[in-house]
Amino acid sequence: MCALGIGIVGLPNVGKSTLFNAITRAGALAANYPFATIEPNVGRVTVPDERLNALSRVFTKGERVPPIVPTYVEFVDIAGLVKGASQGEGLGNQFLANIREVDAIAHVVRCFEDGNVIHVAGRVDPLDDIEIINTELILADLAGLEKRTQNLQKKAKGGDKEAKEHLAIAEEILKVLGEGQPARAAHIEGPIPKDFGLITTKPVIYVANVGEDQLSQDNELVKKVRDYAAQEGAAVVKISAQIEGELAEMEEDEARAFLHDLGVEESGLDQLVKVGYETLGLITFITSGEKEVRAWTIKKGEKAPEAAGEIHSDLERGFIRAEVIEWDKMVEAGGWAAAKAKGWVRTEGKEYVMKDGDIMNVLHNM
Repeated sequence: MCALGIGIVGLPNVGKSTLFNAITRAGALAANYPFATIEPNVGRVTVPDERLNALSRVFTKGERVPPIVPTYVEFVDIAGLVKGASQGEGLGNQFLANIREVDAIAHVVRCFEDGNVIHVAGRVDPLDDIEIINTELILADLAGLEKRTQNLQKKAKGGDKEAKEHLAIAEEILKVLGEGQPARAAHIEGPIPKDFGLITTKPVIYVANVGEDQLSQDNELVKKVRDYAAQEGAAVVKISAQIEGELAEMEEDEARAFLHDLGVEESGLDQLVKVGYETLGLITFITSGEKEVRAWTIKKGEKAPEAAGEIHSDLERGFIRAEVIEWDKMVEAGGWAAAKAKGWVRTEGKEYVMKDGDIMNVLHNM
């Protein structure tokens, strides 16, 4: 599948562009005024995975070290918006167009006080910030779906069966949107048609941006965000955008020691990537050998032939069976030959459901 795309959104001056700069080192302008980010910035970030390093060591022969090819997340820093964006205020139209292209939304909210950084509303209130953006997205979906419903009604009157089915879905979602709830709150059996173009079906991860000295314990603002997110079953990641910027300039060992001194185990980026995968139901499987060690991203629940198709479509079409072993078993064994000798390599057929960390070797008929 394509890279996981996470759109970083938030009101002006909440720290989203600072966060984007830190995790991608892309150098997007971070300025103390609204709309510093005019065009969306896109950066690919490799997903840290110690399993790949361990496997690379297993398949190292002399001076020949197999290259590691990790999977990655695509972060999109989308221009800020203000109240009224759904009617085109500020950079609302650009915001809405770009946010439709991502898989999930990382909604950065300000959970720190700093008189030197101006808040667009003149005060720090993360719940109010959340409501502003959520309301604008709901209003945008409402306006777009109302137009589409009119077209569906015309087609349905003409006897179009699919239009009738889609009209029933649209009317149910319109009720929910009209009550001020996102489209994902609607109880719809089956998938929502993609051509509805709904933004509020996308899962949201709330990113609570705190001060440098507030990572180890939640402050009152973060607690409010967690309570709000819990009501809709959303995840919360607490980060300090300023600290992420410092980490980006450090070597791996130095960064690990720095985090330890702060009383945290993972960087904000690692947490955000992990939560993004969990939110979208993604897992990683691995192909490994002396040529390379590579990670692949698939949906949880995919079967072996579908996973093989991520490597190459011919492998899915010609799939016969797969040799599968857990990554840690491969590390313990020290290679394919030893793992097979121990009886740890399984032969799996077309109905095998892949698990996170599986190593797979596809046997196929080209």
